[in-house]
Amino acid sequence: MIAQAPFGRTGHQSSRLIFGAAALSRMRQDRADELLPLLLRHGINHLDAAASYGDAELRLAPWLAAHPGRFFVATKTGERTGDAARAELERSLERLGVDSVDLIQLHNLVEPDEWETAHGPGGAVEAMVRARDEGLVRAIGVTGHGLRIAGMHLRSLERFDADSVLFPFNFSLLQDEGYRTDVERLLAVCDARSVAVQTIKSVARRRWPADFEGQRFSWYEPLTDADAIGRAVRYVLARPALFVNTSSDAHLLQAAIDAAEDGGPTPTDAELEADAVAHGIHPIFDGADLERIDLGN
Repeated sequence: MIAQAPFGRTGHQSSRLIFGAAALSRMRQDRADELLPLLLRHGINHLDAAASYGDAELRLAPWLAAHPGRFFVATKTGERTGDAARAELERSLERLGVDSVDLIQLHNLVEPDEWETAHGPGGAVEAMVRARDEGLVRAIGVTGHGLRIAGMHLRSLERFDADSVLFPFNFSLLQDEGYRTDVERLLAVCDARSVAVQTIKSVARRRWPADFEGQRFSWYEPLTDADAIGRAVRYVLARPALFVNTSSDAHLLQAAIDAAEDGGPTPTDAELEADAVAHGIHPIFDGADLERIDLGN
């Protein structure tokens, strides 16, 4: 079974591997239903969805009805004004078939203009606080992509005492000194305030080559070698406070589960550098490009 840890100050013991429901966005219901027993068998008790993840919320609804109270349910709103965020939350509740969710997250809040709107009067933060007071959500978090996001999360935590953050974390991205510095500062603040820390892009290999013509189940090209995936996941989980959100490519779910369960050794920098050479791993963000897009996990 996958180990659990306190999800910040929410009071929930979450599996350290969180199911990224972006994997369900274009999936048929019968295929989606095949994944639930896998989650149950391995103790994954935390689901991360978003209003913008296609049909993901609809695919989760039968699971939640069949297993009430079994999962910590998180979703996200990409809206920045209060009225629009409230409407999107209500739509998510309807699509999920629930009266409330455990966590609502402001999705990919990285651009300064959007940040000002969300945190300003009549913004999404204000609306989600009211929704929390009404019992529609239990906790409020913030998510994002790209090399600027750790710094923006620090700014968000200065303005609003969020319950969770979510951002990219892998060996190749942390070779960027500026990003690594921001991440370490963010982790220190989250530790001091008991803010839950979720990570994404753990198994990212690189951006898709321009001439790639096969199927794509995630916006980036992921690792496919099981041993390399294992080292990538264990690299993140070596930090006791971190949670790993699984890839939007459902084909990689079992390999991530195996890595999270086996309790193997923390990979060395030399091993991860060797993986970078052997598998052509490159950072997928450059500080600007792709940061505005809803990229999933």
